[in-house]
Amino acid sequence: MNIHEYQAKNILKSFGAKVGRGEIITSLDHAQDMIDKMPGPVWVVKSQIHAGGRGKGKFKELDSNAKGGVRVSFSKEEAVLNVKEMFKKTLVTEQTGPSGKQVNRIYIEDGADIERELYLSILVDRVNGKSSFVVSTEGGMDIEAVAKSNPELIFSFGIDSSVGCTKMNASNIAKALELEGQAFEDGLQLFNNLYRAFVEKDMSLLEINPLIVTKKNELQVLDAKVSFDSNALFRQPELLSLRDETEEDPKEIEASKFDLSYIALDGEIGCMVNGAGLAMATMDIIKLYGAEPANFLDVGGGATAEKVTAAFKIITSDPQVKGILVNIFGGIMRCDVIAKGVVQAVKDVGLDVPLVVRLEGTKVSEGKSIINASGLNVITADDLDDAAKKIVQAVKG
Repeated sequence: MNIHEYQAKNILKSFGAKVGRGEIITSLDHAQDMIDKMPGPVWVVKSQIHAGGRGKGKFKELDSNAKGGVRVSFSKEEAVLNVKEMFKKTLVTEQTGPSGKQVNRIYIEDGADIERELYLSILVDRVNGKSSFVVSTEGGMDIEAVAKSNPELIFSFGIDSSVGCTKMNASNIAKALELEGQAFEDGLQLFNNLYRAFVEKDMSLLEINPLIVTKKNELQVLDAKVSFDSNALFRQPELLSLRDETEEDPKEIEASKFDLSYIALDGEIGCMVNGAGLAMATMDIIKLYGAEPANFLDVGGGATAEKVTAAFKIITSDPQVKGILVNIFGGIMRCDVIAKGVVQAVKDVGLDVPLVVRLEGTKVSEGKSIINASGLNVITADDLDDAAKKIVQAVKG
């Protein structure tokens, strides 16, 4: 689960991180009042969407030369104008894709006296089995670009979870960031606090870009991106109130209601599969034969006919889908349950695109009988390779 910058900063502030003063605007009616609360002389107007690259982004409704989604204002009047120009507009960045995201919230923050910009993140490093700090002196830039052009400027520090971020860990991170004096002392405390926040709140990513050194040689969080492990949210019920469903794909929201593992993609072939590994293999073989998957969808091992029906409806609600591949290996999952769900879904929503079904395993004969007796226009397949060839051929004509 992702949250907005201002929400991330509130969490980090509760763990002792220094952040700028800010106010959130969710309605133009309150824009002037929120800006009046800020002392100035600089007001930074920030679009709040779940995507990076906001500063370099462009608004669909505005001239291509218009300023991006993060703007520095030097008067209250300019700040108000920037808010009005950005609010409810569609911001397109490298991470949103061409469709962009509508700006429904705007964060107004005090300006900061920046001496240096640094990069810092904490993430789960599955190679060494630890949570790791990734830091660089090249803050404010696309870290992927830095990794490509100057990989020697990026440093990684794995943290032993049994002891946490020690003073030695924090000291090494501070040295890698070339901190001195008060900034070095700030870092010793800050890095420990950030690690505690990462662990205690079940984060999967904490990214601060930039982390700044101010003119007073103090550390301050200037931007923050936080993602939480959705599988751990049962331990963090207070975080659920931070969820902004307007930032999420409606199909993914609907899938979560039925405990379906669904991720929307950009292709044209909808997939319904049981098991994450088989789902990934199905997507791979679709690409192998020259098409693109429209989604990842794992109905799980204990799916009911109701859940399968819901999954099928979600797939068919995607206007990009030109064909559907149902690929089921019945181990725990029974093929007859899948068949009943597919038949019911087609009766409920209709079927306007080619449908290929491959069933194998538990109750496979019963499943095939249910589909054959349904009268549906279904293309059957003997195995995964055969199924992929048939659905790609049906979609490509």
